[in-house]
Amino acid sequence: MDETTGTKINATALRAYIMIAVLGLIWGYFHWATDYVFMTPRNLSNLMTQMSVTGIIAVGMLMLIVSGNIDLSVGSVLGFAGGIAAFSMTTLEYGLPVSILAALAIGVVIGVFHGTLTAYLNIPAFIVTLGGLLAWRGAVKWLLGGNTIPVSDPTFISIGNANLPPAIGWGLAVVAIAFVLFMAYRKARSVKDYGLGEANYTGELLKAIIPIGGIVAFIGVMNAYNGVPFPVLILLAVALLGAFLTNSTVFGRYLYAIGGNADAARLSGIDNKRNILKVYALLGALTGVASLIFTARVGSAAPDAGVLKELDAIAACVIGGASLMGGRGTIFGACLGALIMASLDNGMSLLNVRDFMQDIIKGSILVAAVGLDMMGRRQG
Repeated sequence: MDETTGTKINATALRAYIMIAVLGLIWGYFHWATDYVFMTPRNLSNLMTQMSVTGIIAVGMLMLIVSGNIDLSVGSVLGFAGGIAAFSMTTLEYGLPVSILAALAIGVVIGVFHGTLTAYLNIPAFIVTLGGLLAWRGAVKWLLGGNTIPVSDPTFISIGNANLPPAIGWGLAVVAIAFVLFMAYRKARSVKDYGLGEANYTGELLKAIIPIGGIVAFIGVMNAYNGVPFPVLILLAVALLGAFLTNSTVFGRYLYAIGGNADAARLSGIDNKRNILKVYALLGALTGVASLIFTARVGSAAPDAGVLKELDAIAACVIGGASLMGGRGTIFGACLGALIMASLDNGMSLLNVRDFMQDIIKGSILVAAVGLDMMGRRQG
C-alpha cells in the first residue's frame, strides 16, 4: 500500500513538472514570436489579470469535478450575476455594498438550486447545468433588455483594475516566504514526531528554495509594472482557500471519496447529497466573485458576458490533471491549467491569430488532454 501511495504522489508531481515545462515552452515560443513582447512585465501583469476570472471559477470547478460532477452553466451565471450587480448600481441605484452582495447571493442561490436538482432529485448534472446554461443566459438578456449597462462607480471599477503598491507587494512576499519556511519546518519536524526517522531540516529547506524563488520573481515582475493586480490577489486568496479545503478538511476528503466511488462513500457513512449540494453552492459563490471582477474590468455588463467561460474553466481543470470521471485533481493543477489557457489566449491575440483558429486550437487541446487522461486510466 505504501508503494502504491508513493507511486501516486510521484505521478502527481511528475504531471505538475510536465505542465510547468509545457508552460515554459509556450512562454518561450510566444516571447520569440512576438518580438520579445510576451514576457515583458506589462504583458505578464495583463496576462495574470486575464487569467484571474478563469482561475477563480476553475478552483470551484475542480472541487466539483473531483466529486464526479460538472457545471456547464458557470459562464451564463457569471453574466447574470454581473448583470445583477450592474443593474443594481446603475439602474436601481442601490449602492456598491448592496450590489456586490446581490451578485454573490445570486451565485450562491443558483448553485444551491443546481445542487438540489442534481443531488436530491437525481437529475444528471450535465442536464441540469446544460439547462442552466440556456436559462441563465436568457435571464441576463431579459434583465439587461438586450443592451449593455455601463458601470461608473470608481470603487467598483478598482476591483478589476487596481494594483497594490509595491511596498505592500513585498510585504505579502515576506509573509508568503515565512509561511513556506514554516511549512517546511513543520514537515521536517513531523517525520521525527511520528517516529519515522530524523528530521531533515536541510532537505526541506532546499525544497523550499523553488517556491521562495517563485514568490520573489512573481512580486518583482508585478512591481516592475504597476504592482500586483487586485484580481490576482483575489485569485491567490481563493486558491489558498481551495487548497485548504481539499487538503486539510473532512469536506475535501469526502469530495475525493465521492468522486472515487460514490457507492462506497455512501456505505461508509458519507452524506453524498449534502456534500454535493455544498460544493455546488461554493462554486456558485466563486462564480459570483468572478462576475464582479469581470464586470469591473470591462466596466459594463453585457448580454454575452461570460460566454464559453465554463469551457475555459473545465479545460483548465482537465489540463491541470483533473479527471472528468472524478476522484482526482489538485487546486495547483487547475490554476496552472488556467494560466496555460490564458497564455494561449494572450499569445495568440498578440500574434493576431483569427478568432476561429483560436477556438480550434483551444478545443483541440481540451480533447487531447481528456484523451491522454483516458489513456492513462486504461494503462493504470
